[in-house]
Amino acid sequence: MTNISIALTSHPCLIRVDFGIFVKKNKMLGLKMATDPRWVRIVEKNIEEILIDHAYCEQKAASNAISMIVTYPQYPDLVEAMCAICKEEMEHFEMVHQKLKERGLSLGFERKDPYVNDLALYLKQGKRNSSPAGVFVNKMLFAAMIEARSCERFKILSEQISDTDLREFYRSLMESEARHYTTFLGFARKYGKGIDVDGAWKDFLEFEAQLMASYGQKETMHG
Repeated sequence: MTNISIALTSHPCLIRVDFGIFVKKNKMLGLKMATDPRWVRIVEKNIEEILIDHAYCEQKAASNAISMIVTYPQYPDLVEAMCAICKEEMEHFEMVHQKLKERGLSLGFERKDPYVNDLALYLKQGKRNSSPAGVFVNKMLFAAMIEARSCERFKILSEQISDTDLREFYRSLMESEARHYTTFLGFARKYGKGIDVDGAWKDFLEFEAQLMASYGQKETMHG
């Protein structure tokens, strides 16, 4: 039997996900398309690139959380949750940066992320952008999808990468990504008044599955 437990963390606005093998086959995440299994072999050929890209993914996630605070200060529970997420993402950034230094590598400059741009373009073209509630939902779904796919990639690295140190490292980060995913979806459902959030999420998952057919071929976190 799959071990599933979802509960409050010590922070009242975040959710803890103790999933054991719950991420197996992306059931918890809802993802419709698994990453190309050859991706991890591509990553192993350029560890420097995946670590640099990962570091900036964490930085951008923290920046996104700050943006949510500035844009939606009228929701105290969202503000508190975004503060916690921002802090955690920057802690992860520091951890990835440390991994780079341990290997004699430097951070380098930010990498482009076509996957994220493709997600944003899909949402921008949708009808929900005609209302403030719809824009809010789009922002939450956008963040949730990135966290979900990142969690799936972390799981792959934690199980399949040959580097033992990185395998353990990505396992330690995996559950926080799943927790962030559920947090963003929860706020979409709570404050997306008049929006069919579950229907929008289902459509977004279908689009993302089609999108993933052209990804999984580069040594970046979403490539």
